[in-house]
Amino acid sequence: MSIPTFLYDQFFRRTHATKLIYNTCWEDPRSDRALLKFGSDSRIAMITSAGCNALEYLLDDPSEIHAIDVNYRQNALLELKIAAIITLNYRDFFQIFGQGTHPKFGELYDNCMRPVLSRPARQFWDRMQHFFAPNRARKSFYFYGASGDAAWYFKRYMQLFFPKQLAELHALFDSTNSQQQARYEAVEAVIFSPVVRWLIRQPVFLSLLGVPRAQRDLIEGSVDGGTAAYIQTKLRRVFSASDLSENYFWQLYLNGRYSPTCCPNYLREENFATLKTRVSRIKLHTCTVEQFLQALPSERCLTHVVLLDHQDWMANYAPEALASEWRLLLERGAPGCRYLLRSAAPSASFMPDFVRKQCIEDRQLANFWHSQDRVGTYGCTWLGEKLADVSSKSEPLRVEARQDAPRWNFSEAYSRTEGASSPQGQ
Repeated sequence: MSIPTFLYDQFFRRTHATKLIYNTCWEDPRSDRALLKFGSDSRIAMITSAGCNALEYLLDDPSEIHAIDVNYRQNALLELKIAAIITLNYRDFFQIFGQGTHPKFGELYDNCMRPVLSRPARQFWDRMQHFFAPNRARKSFYFYGASGDAAWYFKRYMQLFFPKQLAELHALFDSTNSQQQARYEAVEAVIFSPVVRWLIRQPVFLSLLGVPRAQRDLIEGSVDGGTAAYIQTKLRRVFSASDLSENYFWQLYLNGRYSPTCCPNYLREENFATLKTRVSRIKLHTCTVEQFLQALPSERCLTHVVLLDHQDWMANYAPEALASEWRLLLERGAPGCRYLLRSAAPSASFMPDFVRKQCIEDRQLANFWHSQDRVGTYGCTWLGEKLADVSSKSEPLRVEARQDAPRWNFSEAYSRTEGASSPQGQ
């Protein structure tokens, strides 16, 4: 049965207006860092998501990172991570964000992290401390938020109806390459039963995963079998034809936690001291990408921009917004600025013509790292580099001396849109 489009849009807007959507990033920073080649003169603009990759990028010693998100809850999550890095020891930091829970989270939050948070972040986490409580049915932060809801419901479904197949899924991560395909084939029919395939197409499920109708339609129009076939094909490659031993993305949502040996680099002990000295370079902006670019001074030209897949929603339904955003991206980018985006479509054919004329596309490098991506759920990766002489409006890149500081004043650095100071919902 087809769901009326207005109901899909309404449910999606409601979900994004009331919930934290992503509790972890679903873009592989190993690929990002290889594609973008950050250095000490890098000025990065990126969409915040869960903030994991902003912290990963810091390991390459960039000059500054601007984390942008229209959902203040996503910025509040990155704030909490930064506050934990600043005020806690590594053991407590990993317990919270590696294990997803801490028996003394409330005490650590009140005494250490809360005092350095901005007002919107304090208001959010004052209400949501239970995300990290160990004595609740969902025993991990990674089973909260919209994407966490989807993971939790799927795991409960498997526990109740298919416990043997769930055990096989867990065993997959300890399999040799020769065992993976057979083990995955044994559970694939259950994972993609007719009921699950129907559920995957529903606005409720897709909205929890952060998939708007425009992106769903992009998939439906480019893949035989639609969204369910798209997801099935992507997961088949990840679980049967890639190395799962280091795939912390999928292990997290199966287990609800990371392990010390299978986790993002920002959670590794050897990087903790480095992050403490560099987190002051992250600036948070609760606004659209276009609003951020409009407010960016011309002398602060960007060297790198990471757009995730957010332009998918503009591709078919808002081409004017897509073109407007790209004009600003090119205007605010320094000569040689590198732009990275992902799409659910098999190619970024929706890119405005003027972008292709003003950027050199590195298709070979993008395709290689797309094939190595451990998440494996996107249709394509696009990498472009701005030509040196395409815009007289672009100013020469001026890199100022950095002033690293172990403390961080969120109230001064947090750029808010109207109403963000009075957050509502989860």
